[in-house]
Amino acid sequence: MKLTTTTYLSVDGVMQGLGGPDEDRRGGFERGGWALPLVDVEASDYLNQVYGGADAFLFGRRTYDIFAPYWGAVTDPGNPIAGPLNSRPKYLVSTTITEPQWVGTTVLRGDLATAIGDLKTQQDGTLLVPGSGVVVRWLLANDLVDQLDLVICPVVVGQGTRLFPDSGPDLALELVSSRTTSRGSTIQTYLPAGRPEYATSS
Repeated sequence: MKLTTTTYLSVDGVMQGLGGPDEDRRGGFERGGWALPLVDVEASDYLNQVYGGADAFLFGRRTYDIFAPYWGAVTDPGNPIAGPLNSRPKYLVSTTITEPQWVGTTVLRGDLATAIGDLKTQQDGTLLVPGSGVVVRWLLANDLVDQLDLVICPVVVGQGTRLFPDSGPDLALELVSSRTTSRGSTIQTYLPAGRPEYATSS
């Protein structure tokens, strides 16, 4: 399977609480819901295409806790996001959940690198990681990401959890495609390309 991540970010790299004011208030975050006013037809079509094209999903605990009660309650199989989420395999990285309530969920424990590596080599299609910043950072650090999709919204949130930490591993990226929506969001697709090259003084 090709492991693809898709992440909504503000210009200053925030990914916390994009969907609503009460979605994620960790750390006293008070600016939730910043992405929804910027979702337009192009962004909606992109999300529908990404979710519809996924053969399985990989979640971190927090994103799973947000998605499961919302999308799991949507019963319309024709919904372009809920349909794939509810009918296709879901894998959850968690040390605390033992009996997930969202049908079709398998909890991954133990050696995650081996478990996820086995998923990638033993199955075909696309394994999509929605949100799940902690998991995405870990996957990148362990060279398990095949494609990195970023939707960067034209807003500076000014607080909240960011996708990339202040200090972490470095990574070169190859830009595959980039387009701008009518409300100014950019949809960018990257392929990891090893470590960056750094200039040296002459």
